Amino acid sequence: MNWYVDVLKKYAVFSGRARRQEYWMFFLFNVIISIVLAIVGRVIGFAALGAIYSLAVFLPGLGVAVRRLHDIGRSGWAILIALIPLIGTIILIVWLASEGKPEQNQYGTNPKYSGAV
Repeated sequence: MNWYVDVLKKYAVFSGRARRQEYWMFFLFNVIISIVLAIVGRVIGFAALGAIYSLAVFLPGLGVAVRRLHDIGRSGWAILIALIPLIGTIILIVWLASEGKPEQNQYGTNPKYSGAV
């Protein structure tokens, strides 16, 4: 849960680097929360509950994805490759799942080895 809260604390931070674990734990918690909100929204008759949550976590999700791309040495603009149907999404998923560069790059030191978890 700390990974999720840490990403929310960096609400619109697009600089620096993010570990694989930080990105994927945020993604996992988003999926779980979205499913729960979809069920609760349907039960109480307020289907927009999920949409409101999605809007609330859009910027933190975008920020952690950009920082994740920085960790592998790519520009944050590389996220736009997902606009290419299917192939672009597959490429982006592979990049997001790739091991980060162990050395310091133009976006900062490796968070995995710098002690910043």
